[in-house]
Amino acid sequence: MSQPQIQLVFSSDDQAWIRREQIAVPKFWQDHAVAPLVGDVLRFGGRQFVIEARVWEHEAGQPLLRLFVSNARAESDTSLGSLA
Repeated sequence: MSQPQIQLVFSSDDQAWIRREQIAVPKFWQDHAVAPLVGDVLRFGGRQFVIEARVWEHEAGQPLLRLFVSNARAESDTSLGSLA
């Protein structure tokens, strides 16, 4: 079986930020045997994104995994829950 193509899906605001800042989105999973999972965190361009959903599709005879990511947050932002 061939390796699936993996495509990140960003919000329209984040797509505009990526284009405006001319940020090259890394191919995080190229040549990796393990597919990304919901909850994985990606960091690039000084921001981080969380994978929120995975959708498998079949396009042009090849498997395609679309990863829907959260809105961008600064790398220093963390989700540690309530400290109260």
